[in-house]
Order: sequence, then structure tokens, then C-alpha cells
Amino acid sequence: MCTVTFLPKGKSGYILTSNRDETPKRAALPPKPYIVGGKAIYFPKDPLAGGSWIATDKNRFTVCLLNGGFEKHKHQPPYRLSRGQMVLQFFEYYETQRFIDQFEFSGMEPFTLIVVDSNIEGIQLHQLVWDGNTLHIKDLNPGTSFIWSSSTLYPENVRRERSSWFSQWLEEQQAFFQEEIISFHKSGGKGDAWNDFIMNRNEVVKTVSVTSIEKRDEDFSMIYHDLLKEKGVIDAPSL
Repeated sequence: MCTVTFLPKGKSGYILTSNRDETPKRAALPPKPYIVGGKAIYFPKDPLAGGSWIATDKNRFTVCLLNGGFEKHKHQPPYRLSRGQMVLQFFEYYETQRFIDQFEFSGMEPFTLIVVDSNIEGIQLHQLVWDGNTLHIKDLNPGTSFIWSSSTLYPENVRRERSSWFSQWLEEQQAFFQEEIISFHKSGGKGDAWNDFIMNRNEVVKTVSVTSIEKRDEDFSMIYHDLLKEKGVIDAPSL
């Protein structure tokens, strides 16, 4: 939920990859399908709050969460709803605009939500940032690569440096492959355990997993690496 990249693959394809930085005590369940809003949604599950930081219906929508808005905020609980539960509730609205218009954002802790919408017109990419008072909506170019780093862990100067690592990696690529972006998510950095893509801040907060979702024409694949258990789950099973 704390380092996310988006890579375009033609008019109808993309790769979205997320590193989850969290307390190692808060391990997640590996991805599998759950019924949300009457349809199968695939996601790794946070057993503490029952939500997730990344989810897809393997058809149209992929949604990914980062904690925090534009800048680091002061944690002031209680909050109305877990941000991870909001990720799942998104799929009950069936349309991004309906979610924007009807979801109750007040009382939520600040977040950044990346929404990838694959529809008959192609791919639409949306960035929703809730700063605690206002929802900021930005439509992004789905033909461009992007990186996001959570403002709660990475100040602006570190976010810029991480963006430079991503830009350098992009320059070295002739085509985008899921295995290679996952490898980058595991190796990006300069040997700084505090701020590298695989980070570890004295075992209090560390990168606990890498999740990657790729859309290829009519097909989706999800790859999940649990870094605490040193194992991966490839292609979440169908119902």
C-alpha cells in the first residue's frame, strides 16, 4: 500500500504493482476470490480489519490504496471506516463516478486511491486523494507510466528520489514484463533500508509483500509474494 507503479501495455493492457509497508505483526492472507457486491473480487486480505490495499474483479476494475494524501497527516482516530474496507466497498458502486458521488468520505483517514477502469473505450486511470476535508480527483493518462509513494512514510524529497529510480528503470526497458517490474519492486533503491523499495525500519515497519496485477486483453493475472513467509501465490484461483 505504500509503493505503487503503473505500466501501460497497449490500449487495453497494464501492470499495476504494489509494495505493502506495514508492521510485520499485521500479516495478510494470500489472495483469493471473495463475493463483494454480488461478484467475485480477488484480493489479499488484512485479517485485522477485513479489508485490503489492492483488489480486482479481473474484468473491469483494479483498485489500489496508499495511506495518506499529499502530505503526512496526524493520526487522529477514531475514524468512520477502515480505508481497506473502503477499497472493497468501491466494487459495490459499479462505476467510479457513482463511488465519487455517493461514498461518504467524511470521517475517513487521508488516503490516495488509484482506480484503473478497463471499459469498451479502453483504459481510464484515476487518482483520488482524500486529504481529510476535500476529495481531489485527477484523471491520468493511461498511456504513461506512474509511481506513487505513501506520504505517511516518505517525505517529498524521498518521493522525488524514488521517482528518479523508477525513471532510470524505465529508460532501460524496451517492453514491460510483470516479472521484471516485480524484480524492480524488490531491488529498487540505493542500499538505504529506511527508504528503499524493500524497506525495513528496525522491524517496526517493513515491506511485507509485493502484489502485481496484469491485464492482457481479456485476461488478468495476479502475482503475490509474501515476503514474511518467503513464498508466492501465482494467479489467484477462480470460483
